[in-house]
Amino acid sequence: DRDWLVFCSGVIPAISTAVRKLTTPAENVVVQTPVYNIFFNSIYNNGRNILESPLKYDGDGYAMDFEDLEAKLADPQTSLMILCNPQNPAGKIWDKETLAHVGELCAKYGVTVRDRKDLGKIIKMAFHIASTGKPGPVLIDLPKDIQTASGPAEYPDSVQIRGYKPNESVHIGQLKKAYKLLKSAKKPLILAGGGVNIAKANELLKEFAEKMNVPVVTTIMGKGAIATTHPLYIGNTGMHGKYASNKAVSECDVLFSIGTRFNDRITGDLNEFAPKAKIVHIDVDTASISRNVVVDVPIVSDAKLALEKLLEWAEPKDTAAWQERIKAWDEKNPLEMRRDRGMTPQMIMEHINHTFDEAVFVTDVGQNQMWATQYLDIDEKRQMITSGGLGTMGFGFPAAIGAKIGNRDTEVVCVTGDGGFQMNIQEMATAIVQGTPVIICLLNNQYLGMVRQMQQLFYGKRYSAVCLRKRRSCPANCKGPNEACPPYTPDFVALAESYGAHGIRVEREEDIQAALDKARTYKDAPTVIEFLISSDEIVLPMVKGGNPMSEMILK
Repeated sequence: DRDWLVFCSGVIPAISTAVRKLTTPAENVVVQTPVYNIFFNSIYNNGRNILESPLKYDGDGYAMDFEDLEAKLADPQTSLMILCNPQNPAGKIWDKETLAHVGELCAKYGVTVRDRKDLGKIIKMAFHIASTGKPGPVLIDLPKDIQTASGPAEYPDSVQIRGYKPNESVHIGQLKKAYKLLKSAKKPLILAGGGVNIAKANELLKEFAEKMNVPVVTTIMGKGAIATTHPLYIGNTGMHGKYASNKAVSECDVLFSIGTRFNDRITGDLNEFAPKAKIVHIDVDTASISRNVVVDVPIVSDAKLALEKLLEWAEPKDTAAWQERIKAWDEKNPLEMRRDRGMTPQMIMEHINHTFDEAVFVTDVGQNQMWATQYLDIDEKRQMITSGGLGTMGFGFPAAIGAKIGNRDTEVVCVTGDGGFQMNIQEMATAIVQGTPVIICLLNNQYLGMVRQMQQLFYGKRYSAVCLRKRRSCPANCKGPNEACPPYTPDFVALAESYGAHGIRVEREEDIQAALDKARTYKDAPTVIEFLISSDEIVLPMVKGGNPMSEMILK
């Protein structure tokens, strides 16, 4: 039922024509680096699926496509990638394996077309697998002899795939057991993951939480499952989660989780995760149930389907005392950065919240991502897109371009860092050509900030390969910025302007709002707003990897 938006780079014209007949509407987007086609996956998050068709000639290019597939598998996306393989006849690469054989290791499914008459059926099958059950990328390896061969034009209306039967129901007995557990709890807590957003079950989750009067925490990918301004919402949980959120997970007696994988970034030490709680786990993917955390009530179901049923039974609970305790934790250690040391990331995010009533926020990976997920307000009109599963640095800018192409009438704001932005800065040419006036909020602390933070906190400030101003002339024992430091390169404002985009530099808090207002007036091209922030700012709270989530670094 979704539109499929097509990205083609270097494909044989006949293939492009065939794709256009299968998709409505179709749009060709030529990107500067075809291996990063995948990062336009944000279009899916905004109501459209993606079909990608890059043509590659060498093993390195294929390897990078496989990395892209893994990114989509980690943060479930519906996509179909057709690799137009220039090899004959079985589509082999490196004289060893087929593309599909290698690709299926990092995709939901991979297949090589070996007979032209099967092409229509395989494409239909690929669409079906990609868009049903837990979404995921599907790879079709199309060897050159198949590309150039004549064959039937039949395209089936439906397809039956042996062994592939995604769950389309919910076990009522298990669901009732979970509900009774929640109903009897004294300190209940809902943990919402990205599965709630994927299932478009946000409104159902809000109604269920309100009806039961149960507080909610989210994973980073679950951010927006319930509005961040909702009184029942506590905040993100995990390695950089809110103090009150992590304390609530540690102290609750029932953890009602929906659509989360329980990865190590939210669990920490598995032996100490939610130690006092009975755990309910609702997930559409059978393989995710009890894989990382052994749960008490496993339920294989789509989040939307399960919540619809739960709403039929939901009754109000008295959780006033529990909520007061959570409020006390929040007041004891609020999510707040110091305001006496100049412009901070929190100030920037607060101005973004004030400026954009309806927008798509896209983040890169690193400190900028954590600050965005901590401080940006997400609700029905403001959506967040981020790379959580694979944590793909360089994701932000091309994903923002994709979000804008998929939502021409919606403002798109990209929050990125000076390191990640440079990984795909060449896509500024794509943004100019495609007419995508995204606003890039670039937090420049002159470091690879998250790596520097790790070295600062856990390696005795022995900094290595993190300073982006470091030159051969710099002293080997330099411990941080000083008056002798060389100038930063590049000049992001001048670089943006060299592409035909707009550039603004902000050094003081009082200039933030004027910069955002000015950027919104530019409708012809992207705007890079470079915010010069202190390199000493770190993301807090923080839990050291492998430690219990109750052991938070707060200062």
